[in-house]
Amino acid sequence: MIQLKGLRKEYGKQTVLDGIDLDIAKGEIVVVIGPSGTGKSTLLRCINFLETPTAGEITVGDLTVDACSTSRKDILALRRRTAFVFQNYALFANKNALDNIAERLIVVDRWPKEKARQKAREILQRIGLADKAEAYPASLSGGQQQRVGIGRAMATGAEVILFDEPTSSLDPEWVEEVPGLMKQLAREHQTMLVVTHEMSFARDVADRVIFVDGGRIVEQGPPSELFSNPRDPRTRDFLRKVLPDQTA
Repeated sequence: MIQLKGLRKEYGKQTVLDGIDLDIAKGEIVVVIGPSGTGKSTLLRCINFLETPTAGEITVGDLTVDACSTSRKDILALRRRTAFVFQNYALFANKNALDNIAERLIVVDRWPKEKARQKAREILQRIGLADKAEAYPASLSGGQQQRVGIGRAMATGAEVILFDEPTSSLDPEWVEEVPGLMKQLAREHQTMLVVTHEMSFARDVADRVIFVDGGRIVEQGPPSELFSNPRDPRTRDFLRKVLPDQTA
């Protein structure tokens, strides 16, 4: 489903991603954890060229894009196979929930307006916000806004959804709304790559957890193994800090 080969990202002399190799199977939920500033969000943004990689290959489905010889056509094709959920929601303030979901279908995928709006209604029903179709972002809670953001990603039918810290901007009382919806997607076998600081979500939902430090994959494995018996000292040190009761 997804394959990364030698993915690098450099800003001048600073290397943020240092040769990432990663394979994700169809329907797999992979969660990326690690200290702040180690390239986790950059990894996601490079996959669909919100950030341009310095080097490496990205394969999604039957499409392979080489960072060193890509074209605008390649990037657009890659973005049609992926959907991005931002930590700050990234909704259009001047559009209601229905139109926020329908917008990409109309503008990017060239769907007829009514067909797109009907799809948006179906998505709002699925995410439990059918009664908020006409509501604008300013009138929605943070959790509701992020659910609309996820609904927008769902509507595209993308092969993989990329989540960048989807709960980091939420007030504590709204945090559970978003993981609940993501767990629903997991039950539907939606392929997901998630950067998060919510260790409980990683434990409960991930098929595989990846620990990233210094722009490299240090360790990876099923959550039951990585959280209970991390092999690398850097992983153990990180988990002790974020999970005070960690016994590893």
